[in-house]
Amino acid sequence: MATRDAYHVALDLLARREHTRTELLQKLSRKNFPETEIEAALARLQEQRLQSDERFVEAFTRYRRNQGYGPLSIKQSLVAKGVADDLIEAYIDLDDADWLLILQTAFKKKFGVKMATDAKSKAKYLRFLQYRGFTLPQIMQVIKEEA
Repeated sequence: MATRDAYHVALDLLARREHTRTELLQKLSRKNFPETEIEAALARLQEQRLQSDERFVEAFTRYRRNQGYGPLSIKQSLVAKGVADDLIEAYIDLDDADWLLILQTAFKKKFGVKMATDAKSKAKYLRFLQYRGFTLPQIMQVIKEEA
């Protein structure tokens, strides 16, 4: 069996799902490809529009929003995947009104329609929604509306 080059290995990875440039760089480095070959492969993939950090951010953000995660969680995940800050800012607006709808949906899915008003329950709601990556003002707005 012939040895595969970095370009084809990266192409196989991209066939499964979108990857950031940083993710591909790390995965190819772990397979001990020379750095020059990796850089050439990544440049070729970007030139052919087969790899795009912008497309990754768009798909990842949509996927995580649909899972009920908030902007802070999504932002943290994108930073960990090596996405540039300006690209993250272009796709994640903390003031977007849709976050409240996503927060309400996640809340109702987890806790049901009826909201308890005691302090212990509110603390539980707060912890869960913070874990999900919503901002404190977003959480407080929904908790006050539901009460």
